[in-house]
Amino acid sequence: MKDNGIKALNDKELAEKLKEERALLTKLKIQHAVSSIENPARITAQRKLLAQILTETKARSIKLASVK
Repeated sequence: MKDNGIKALNDKELAEKLKEERALLTKLKIQHAVSSIENPARITAQRKLLAQILTETKARSIKLASVK
């Protein structure tokens, strides 16, 4: 599944996933700064996932605003 099930999540779950993924990205960055991590491409993948979540969040807010 290319979008990692992001579109299937409701708004509350999406906000929780965003919080978790941001924490994981921060943890990865700290680990990489302290000592080299095994796969530095994980940081890039994590940033991409965060961007996908934020894009879906923004799209939902725009859709909600246009309905009103």
